Amino acid sequence: MPSPAGVTDLRKSTHAIPDATVARLPIYHRVLTSLLESGVESVSSHELAEVCGVNSAKLRKDLSHLGSYGTRGVGYRVEYLLFQIAREIGYAQDWPVVIVGVGNLGNALAGYAGSADRGFRIVGLIDSDSDLVGQTIAGVEVRDLAELETVIAEHSASIGVIATPASAAQAVCDRLVASGVTSILNFAPSVLTVPQGVDVRKVDLGTELQILAFHQQQRAEGLRTRKTSKRTSPSTALENIS
Repeated sequence: MPSPAGVTDLRKSTHAIPDATVARLPIYHRVLTSLLESGVESVSSHELAEVCGVNSAKLRKDLSHLGSYGTRGVGYRVEYLLFQIAREIGYAQDWPVVIVGVGNLGNALAGYAGSADRGFRIVGLIDSDSDLVGQTIAGVEVRDLAELETVIAEHSASIGVIATPASAAQAVCDRLVASGVTSILNFAPSVLTVPQGVDVRKVDLGTELQILAFHQQQRAEGLRTRKTSKRTSPSTALENIS
């Protein structure tokens, strides 16, 4: 995303942003994109926080890491804030991505329509299944696992996605790292070992579902407790005693 007209980029070249803030920036970006498309020019921290599902104090602190503090009585300029976030999380770049493992999950990831809008594009699909090799998915030909290093070199890919069975994940990871890939998104149900300087993000669908199930159980137990408390309220208890 280019800098909005009349805006000078004053951001320092090096600064640290907490991981929790980084995780929320894509949410802010998505909401701000919708606001901009609707013709909204400015938004208050309270309004933006409410739509994003966070409290306004947390949102203001998150955005302060970008050097954006808003204007009293006006709020945040939507277009400029969107530019700041896009620049920070790499949406303004073009990141080539290689996916290893083109089963059901890998196939779905390859066809993800929003990848181009998020600053990355799928340039390589890799699999060891001869029935898949040679097929074209979302405009990209599936290449044999033996060609992994070649594909990475052809496209200067620095991001790799592992969607293989757990038994193959570490070996694939080692080959990605040896080929210069420094950012890995791991969907395999295994913990990867990588050298310093390589970032790994693990997405465990089973764990995420278990967390949701835990919160669902907590809500259910809270509801049962409230119902029980209501049936045995002090006034009810006194009436029973009398």
